[in-house]
Amino acid sequence: MKQITKYQGKKVLVIGFGISGINAAKLLVKLGAKVVANDQKTPADPTVIADLEALGIKTITGDNPLSLAKEGFDYVVKNPGIPYDVPLVAKFVELGTPIITEAELAAEIFPGHLVSVTGSNGKTTTTTLIQKILANGLSGKVEYAGNIGVSFSKIAEKLSAEDTIVTELSSFQLLGAPTIHPHIAVITNIFENHLDYHKTRENYINAKLNITRNQTVDDYLVINWDREEWQRLAKRTNATVVPFSRLMKSKEGAYVENGQLCWRGEAIMPIDKVRLIGPQNIENALAALAVAKLSGINNEAIIQVLTTFTGVRHRLQFVLEANDRIFYNDSKSTDIEATQVALQGFKQPVILLAGGLDRGYTFERLVPYFKAHVKHLIVFGECKDKMKAAGEMAGIPVTEAQDAVAAVPVAWQLSKPGDVILLSPANASWDQFPSFEVRGDKFIEAVEQVTGQKEEA
Repeated sequence: MKQITKYQGKKVLVIGFGISGINAAKLLVKLGAKVVANDQKTPADPTVIADLEALGIKTITGDNPLSLAKEGFDYVVKNPGIPYDVPLVAKFVELGTPIITEAELAAEIFPGHLVSVTGSNGKTTTTTLIQKILANGLSGKVEYAGNIGVSFSKIAEKLSAEDTIVTELSSFQLLGAPTIHPHIAVITNIFENHLDYHKTRENYINAKLNITRNQTVDDYLVINWDREEWQRLAKRTNATVVPFSRLMKSKEGAYVENGQLCWRGEAIMPIDKVRLIGPQNIENALAALAVAKLSGINNEAIIQVLTTFTGVRHRLQFVLEANDRIFYNDSKSTDIEATQVALQGFKQPVILLAGGLDRGYTFERLVPYFKAHVKHLIVFGECKDKMKAAGEMAGIPVTEAQDAVAAVPVAWQLSKPGDVILLSPANASWDQFPSFEVRGDKFIEAVEQVTGQKEEA
């Protein structure tokens, strides 16, 4: 950990008791700050508060009292998901108090090599691929952290100047990271997202571009080149731009040509050997390939990971193969676009398990994808009638099930050798499960039960 004095003796308010907030508060104590931790809710586990108070941290829970704004804080460390228009946060904005996220704090104390990944889709898979490839080819430690679910500051504390952290950074984190300076930054893509938080697409894009704000010509911005908008955004960096392109819009970085993943004129490996499926994962592989090459990783280390990595859990994750049926868990697919992308990855007939929370929209946009890829649709959840209507419009058989778990034995009975059984719900899980993770875990358990086999690691 890099020793810094910036927070020595400073009064810092940490808002939010999530993983990032708790670890940020503990780190600030080590850096000599006087810390107050606040959360609108009172943690169900009393040891959370006890652990913080044992370190001398004052805790205030059950409210975000505006009176805190009068206590003269030098800094505010905010949970990334808390909007800036929440009254207490808005008051600190009005006062001009610096508001940062844990990502900023962690980057300040990390002495090693920083690779950062952002984008609307593919962040987690790309971050994981990069970490695995770099760990396969670099001598120092290589860890991942950030929005991927691992505390950036907790990891940063443990590593040295010889080590590397690959961070997944959301737009929310980047808004509060004014000095973050990755040597290699990656933008997987930018679509329209989180406008309830950012209010406008321009604000959202500007937040994403904070990843490259402090880069210089000695750094690299690896960016998707397959849309003209993203090419234009690349003009807003001082870094050396390295494109990646599935559609061969550029050959200056990583790209696909003649069925091969290529790097600046060199064919690295056939795309059909990439274990991850779907066009979006070819783009993720290209981004990881570019970072690997910029980091001096040899082809063997790259190929070894790309031919064996089966995916991040719940994100078009290969589960197992039984009796010539292949099961995939894409429970993270909580919108129509994600299911469209998932279906495009399969040439085999698909039995699709879809449905979930009814958000008021219908599913006509899935009809052409059903026609092209789905042999049988199994629907469940609040929106099952709307999903069923889309299946009927596509002219495919539709069967109803209670939920994603009950759909598994139905799919098994309907399937034939060569089929893919895919959970890609196109909807949130909250009507029947507390999270998409729980939905995916329960799906995998049902697959293991019906096949008598265990999930492949």
